[in-house]
Amino acid sequence: MTKPTLAAFAARLSVAEWKAPDFTTFTPSRIKIEMLAGLTVALALVPEAVAFSFVAGVHPLVGLYAAFIVGLITAVIGGRPAMISGATGALAVVMVALVAAHGVEFLFATVVLMGILQILAGVLRLGKFIRLVPHPVMLGFVNGLAIVIFMAQLTQFQVPGIDGIRVWMTGWPLANMLGLVVLTMAIIWLTPKVTTIIPAPLAGIAIIAAIVIGFGIDVPRVGDLASIEGGLPAFNIPMVPLNLETLKIIFPYALILAAIGLIESLLTLNLVGEITGKSGGASQECVAQGLANTVTGFFGGMGGCAMIGQSMINVKSGGRTRLSGITAALCLLAFILVASSLIEQIPLAALVGVMFMVVIATFAWQSLRVLRRIPLTDAMVMALVTAVTVMSDLAIAVIVGVIVSALAFAWNNAARIHAATHETPEGAKVYQIEGPLFFGSTDGFAEIFDHQNDPCVVIVDFMNSRVVDQSALQAIETLASKYEGVGKTLQLRHLSHDCHRVLNRAGQLIVDSDDDPSYGIAVNYSVKTGMLGGGH
Repeated sequence: MTKPTLAAFAARLSVAEWKAPDFTTFTPSRIKIEMLAGLTVALALVPEAVAFSFVAGVHPLVGLYAAFIVGLITAVIGGRPAMISGATGALAVVMVALVAAHGVEFLFATVVLMGILQILAGVLRLGKFIRLVPHPVMLGFVNGLAIVIFMAQLTQFQVPGIDGIRVWMTGWPLANMLGLVVLTMAIIWLTPKVTTIIPAPLAGIAIIAAIVIGFGIDVPRVGDLASIEGGLPAFNIPMVPLNLETLKIIFPYALILAAIGLIESLLTLNLVGEITGKSGGASQECVAQGLANTVTGFFGGMGGCAMIGQSMINVKSGGRTRLSGITAALCLLAFILVASSLIEQIPLAALVGVMFMVVIATFAWQSLRVLRRIPLTDAMVMALVTAVTVMSDLAIAVIVGVIVSALAFAWNNAARIHAATHETPEGAKVYQIEGPLFFGSTDGFAEIFDHQNDPCVVIVDFMNSRVVDQSALQAIETLASKYEGVGKTLQLRHLSHDCHRVLNRAGQLIVDSDDDPSYGIAVNYSVKTGMLGGGH
């Protein structure tokens, strides 16, 4: 039998997960909704891409090209229709150190390598590990994200001051800005009650832009951030030395960026899936993100990943298919090529109002109501993830949340190990073990038994327990040795057949039963050799 190749994995992935779009669902009404949703997303993408470019220390077009290319490719082949990807702040904060130290060409090379790593993650189906993210972590993640989005919009209330240092608005400029933001939010809230012809966020942007331009109101506009005018992105091989020294520089950054990008993308995939009622597609999304970033690196883009804020705008505007994401990417390109002067006139207040409504929709308000009704550990994890998201970044917050949740789970299960005892008519003592036996509960397991004072025959029944890992097997072997050392007979009942094979020293003590469980333990372990073997 031949070993599976990378190509075989890729072929299996494409067969198992790729689903062609059902074009029969594209009625004229659906097409209109999808395209208007895409246009709304594109308008919101412009200031975000420009802002993240500044964070990373690159030209605004580098961020805009990334938003176009990453958005287009993931919209076409991504794991979740209606999900939006582009340049993000989570990646930009990592890129800034690389750009400052080595220049933008090293960034492009890093983005290419980042994409390759993400493709490998998809081919190897590593995306399935997103299932390990507990629900409290997800709630903390979306709450932290809502706060981060809110805080990011506050920079729009700043203007250049003396020596270029940005200062907070005051007086009438601040009043105008706040008034337009509140009016935008009110329009977005009222529009669905009046009409569903156009998405509410698009109505808010259009009406506020018309008011500002028509009355000549002096407020910050998109063009005040930077000019978005440009041409088509051109193919360019990153101008870096192709040697080991370059790899040493870019690989750590590529690995971190790939991990952050996939974590954020897969969490967004789950969040959008909950809203749209879809599931699966994790590995396909990994491949799509990887391919998008690889291409972006060769076309002068800063790379990107899924954008939860823009995805929420798309979904709330009615986007449900790939057409909305494709439309958003193509509209963004059109803005760059032919409509830059028009888009630069859009007031930032309208876009801030849209993002504030996204914040309200994203924050899991129900999590505040259930804090007193859920376990204290879950409440602490939720608060921790929210705090780390705000203070650090989304990926680190999720990793911290998963680790803390896993430790809490292990601690709680370690305390569950106990035994009910009784004696048989023949005088044997029976220990009925309750709770999982694993590395965290082995000490508690050992303390259950009194091998010095127990009768000559002792029966340990594992019917209501489960042997999980090598530490559990070693604990059983040690228990058998103790009873053997005092000349007493130990019988082990209701162990799985897997345990039968690997408990070498205690093997003759196991009593076979027709109702023995059939689960598999994590590893093989031999007390005689002390060597770990293959898993079952």
